[in-house]
Amino acid sequence: MADPLAGAWPAGYRVRPATALDTDAVHRLVAACECALHGRATTDADRIAADLGMVGGESACDTVLVTGHGGNPAGWGWVRGRRATVHVHPEHRGRGLGAALLAWTEARARELGGDRLSQTVSDSDLAATALLRSGGYAKMVTEWLLEMPLPEEPEVPEPPAGITVRAFRAGDEEAAYRLTEDAFDEWQQRRKPYAEWARHTVGRATFAPAASPLAFAGGRLVGAVLSLDPGDPALDADAVGKEGYVERVAVRRDHRDRGIARLLLREAFRAFYLQGKRSCVLFTHSDTGALPLYERIGMTVRRSSTVYGKALVTG
Repeated sequence: MADPLAGAWPAGYRVRPATALDTDAVHRLVAACECALHGRATTDADRIAADLGMVGGESACDTVLVTGHGGNPAGWGWVRGRRATVHVHPEHRGRGLGAALLAWTEARARELGGDRLSQTVSDSDLAATALLRSGGYAKMVTEWLLEMPLPEEPEVPEPPAGITVRAFRAGDEEAAYRLTEDAFDEWQQRRKPYAEWARHTVGRATFAPAASPLAFAGGRLVGAVLSLDPGDPALDADAVGKEGYVERVAVRRDHRDRGIARLLLREAFRAFYLQGKRSCVLFTHSDTGALPLYERIGMTVRRSSTVYGKALVTG
């Protein structure tokens, strides 16, 4: 079997799989990329740990870490299913690492039996966008990072008739998993196993149950907002404790258009405000159709990204 890390890598770099032990190093790399592009970092170490746990559990070769002199991370990437992610440290751009990492993701995806591959790139990253387009990638969907300023305590509307609301508590995990995955089945590429879902939501060290309100009808879960508190001094010392993050928003199909999502979001915003946060952010994309909802409650676009994809030719 061919070495999954073999390839045309630029001279002077070493290549190996990334593991959970590399979480801090990869986090610094990703934070440096985000600061260079956006002036601030938004990905915390907890998210990197979740990604490494997801891809490393089955095969360490689904990740690649490129290091330069002194062993400092210069680039990294991972592949799982039809998705890939690649980052190149700003100090190592223009040396062919991006092209080498992209080639690795495609080769690895083919070895895993994939027939398509997609990657999300910030619209401000013109070099990465050009690289993907030159490689045959086409635009699939648009993603937006939305923000909600919290200068004062948000007002929360009364629940619709027959709906009760409370904060997430231990024992709600399985019901929240089924609700959110059922809702996301309408547009996501694959349904996540519970363990993978939990690693990115309720199992994260930054999961914020007090800012994760749930809606019930007759004792059955019909709506959920799952939030994180990602404050991290390594990202932005001035912003620590001032920004909350909504990871999931879902309402059961037969209870939509009743104001439940708006109610739960405002409950989450209020919880974050009472904890001292002065803004809250979340990601959405064009396939969900949720952007108008978020804009109606006062959220605005901080930045946008594009998901690019292409068919993989084998042989």
